[in-house]
Amino acid sequence: MNFINQSVAEATIPLKSAHFPFPRGKQLFDAMTWCTTDYYVKAKSGQPFEARGIMVIGESRQGKSKEIERLREKFNDGSVIMPDGRPAKILHCILSGKITWKDLGKKILELLGYPLEGRRTQAEIWEKVIKYAELQGVVGIHFDECQHVFVEKGYRTNQQILDSFKTLLKESRWPLMLILSGIPSLAQQVAREEQLSFLLRTVRFESINMEKQRDLDEMLQLTFTYAERAGLDFEPLGTKDFLERLAFACCNRWGLVIEMLIEALSHGQLNGDQVCTIDHFEHAYAQIYSAPPGYSPFSLRNYRDGFDHARMMELLSRTEISASAT
Repeated sequence: MNFINQSVAEATIPLKSAHFPFPRGKQLFDAMTWCTTDYYVKAKSGQPFEARGIMVIGESRQGKSKEIERLREKFNDGSVIMPDGRPAKILHCILSGKITWKDLGKKILELLGYPLEGRRTQAEIWEKVIKYAELQGVVGIHFDECQHVFVEKGYRTNQQILDSFKTLLKESRWPLMLILSGIPSLAQQVAREEQLSFLLRTVRFESINMEKQRDLDEMLQLTFTYAERAGLDFEPLGTKDFLERLAFACCNRWGLVIEMLIEALSHGQLNGDQVCTIDHFEHAYAQIYSAPPGYSPFSLRNYRDGFDHARMMELLSRTEISASAT
């Protein structure tokens, strides 16, 4: 019994590994360069210093994590050499739910390869984080889904988290660059701590706005790029009406557009088709949203009246939760 469908894998892998050069990628790279250069110059001086960081915000499924991970992999490939002669590294930590600063310290220690044994105070745990980060040349941490550490009615708790982030940037023995990524509400939390906000450069991943010629052009380039990678002709669907339907079907989220393109195009490949059709995207919509086949923004005339983005994102979340629970 083989649980891997090789046909599906062969059709999907090239599309999954593709990268489309969005302008926001350049903005993120510029921000990373700014942080790293600042860190290098200050470390070269041999004097205590404070690091800089980046805050990346945007609605879910905009592709924030993938863009950051792509840059982090390049950063960690050994080419970034700090003044002490060692290659620099940035850790990645997903904040999937409410977590205390003490527990977060334990999680970082595990990522550093030093799982904690026995009881330790919060201060002792973070002392070890600084120690082992320095030993390994870790100069930064990417905290993904950062909004989860803040509670709705917990001013004191939230302020402690903000102060702790600021402390990592200002740690004189071994400062750490921070990449904080999350939904737009993260910016509201960070704005409450002026010193932290000052040390962070914000990169915004905007939603698709098809009224802007720039976004229309990017949608056109994106769809044709992925279709060409799949070996399918996208010309019949390269209309403004279809691209608007595609953006709407993906709740104006760039990351979700890419997911739908991969699902639709790989389906077309498996069918042995040579031209992209509405049927491919009907299939992709049904798969992604666990919706009944044949009812989607791609075929309904008054699709804007028939579908609600908030409801669609709710269905998407339920589908993911159900999948993770099985």
